Amino acid sequence: MSESSDKDVLALETERVLAAARDSLSDEMISRLAGTATDAMDLIDRVNTTGLYRAIPALADLVNNGDLDRLAKLARVYGSAEDALSDEMISRIAETTAEGMSLLDRLNRGGAGRLVELLAHLEASGDLHRIAEAIPRLVDRLDTLEGMLHGFEAAGEATEKGARAAGGLGGLWSMMRDPDNQDALRFLINLGKEMRTRARR
Repeated sequence: MSESSDKDVLALETERVLAAARDSLSDEMISRLAGTATDAMDLIDRVNTTGLYRAIPALADLVNNGDLDRLAKLARVYGSAEDALSDEMISRIAETTAEGMSLLDRLNRGGAGRLVELLAHLEASGDLHRIAEAIPRLVDRLDTLEGMLHGFEAAGEATEKGARAAGGLGGLWSMMRDPDNQDALRFLINLGKEMRTRARR
């Protein structure tokens, strides 16, 4: 008797709960719940169809290792960089990249590979180090050579502007009596000797 009365009380309370639930749910809430349930079932079906469930362990590892957070930060950095770049900047970057590729192509077709091989050979033999040491001396010699060329030009201009020589032994004798002319002649003689000595080596 007591057992049946307990069942009746439980059934009555259950009926009251269902009635309260029916009274509290409006038609709009029921339609939204039905739409949510439909969307959830559709999502589960897509996950099963595409095999996305196999990615869940990998996503769990990404979350546990903190890699997912780092990927999100990287995506934000990329998005910020994309927002910061204007169309003009993108155009210039693309133009610079194209010019760089064109330069590399020209270097490749122009024999830059052989130049690199030559430099590697010079480095292996020690000649590149000797060339590097000789460059400062060569620059000094170039300065000397440039001074000599300027001297030749100035001497040519002075000869053209000066009076013509009288000629004869008297003129030669008066020219040879000048100490500067004697020094110049001695310099030319020494230069000729040195050039001849180096040509014989």
